[in-house]
Amino acid sequence: MLPAVQMTQVFVYGTLKRGQPNYSRMLDPVNGKASFCGRASTIDKFPLVIAGEGNIPFLLNIPGQGHHLQGEVFSVDDQMLAFLDCFEFIPYMYQRTLVKLKVEEWVDGAGCAQTPGSTIEAFTYSTTTYQPEWVKLQCFENYDAYGDHGLEYTTHF
Repeated sequence: MLPAVQMTQVFVYGTLKRGQPNYSRMLDPVNGKASFCGRASTIDKFPLVIAGEGNIPFLLNIPGQGHHLQGEVFSVDDQMLAFLDCFEFIPYMYQRTLVKLKVEEWVDGAGCAQTPGSTIEAFTYSTTTYQPEWVKLQCFENYDAYGDHGLEYTTHF
């Protein structure tokens, strides 16, 4: 009998969401396994800004400010979690923290049954440091790299 694989739920709000520029990284088996569970929003408000040289979406870890962020929950294995930690430049750019989420929509068979309106916890990536002026930037409730904000996401790696 094979040992059980540990799965962790991760809330993504930016370029790793379905249809966004880095979603392919969630699908690449070289990085590990990730299964889409559903859509959710944060219970607490957070500022989500687009900043930096590459117009990167940043969740500023300032609970109570900003919006209830909309995103997606994935169930990932340890290999994918390690990949995501590296991709998010932990501990230099981001930190992995637990957030409480309100389930908006859930896919049956995605790891655990949830119903819309229920509350769950998942890890997310928030900034460890940021420029002071970022607090004054426009906050978004739902990030879309192709949105009408006009801030084109670019990668340099």
